Amino acid sequence: MDAGPKDYPPDDQRVSDTDRDHAVSELSEAFQVGRITADEFDQRSSRALSARTGKELTDLFTDLQKGKGTAAGRLARSRRAGALIALGTSGAAAISLAFLTLVNALTAGANPGLTVAEREARRAIAEQVLKREGISIPVPLPPSGAYGIDWASIVTPAVITVVLIGLTIILWRAARIRRA
Repeated sequence: MDAGPKDYPPDDQRVSDTDRDHAVSELSEAFQVGRITADEFDQRSSRALSARTGKELTDLFTDLQKGKGTAAGRLARSRRAGALIALGTSGAAAISLAFLTLVNALTAGANPGLTVAEREARRAIAEQVLKREGISIPVPLPPSGAYGIDWASIVTPAVITVVLIGLTIILWRAARIRRA
């Protein structure tokens, strides 16, 4: 439990209902993780609900201050870890997609496509398969496949790369702001 003077009004200053509720919540967490017994929880909760000053509330936690932290602290650490994991994942995806885009751009137009004989052979295979199924329709000659640059294989990964780089920058800045 990290509850202490920083969480409640100092010394003899009066506490609010919110402060009392927060203290009971912290005591409940200590009970749930087994740091206090059910009897101790009942006693401390009733003392918390009747507390008038910050000192009365902080006294409830003097023997619990050396714990692993509050649920809010663990949640903040897990969010930070999640942001760092998302940052690393989006960065790795951006790098791999950038590499794919570069490879596609450098090899664009290098495929000469299918020859006429290969296209005829594919049409014959398609007609045989359809004939076995009892379908007799004319099969057109397949396209050669040489259309020049395949823009979809270059532009799509490039756009996704730019989006991932933007996401990586946003996550990086968010992680830096939280750390500061």
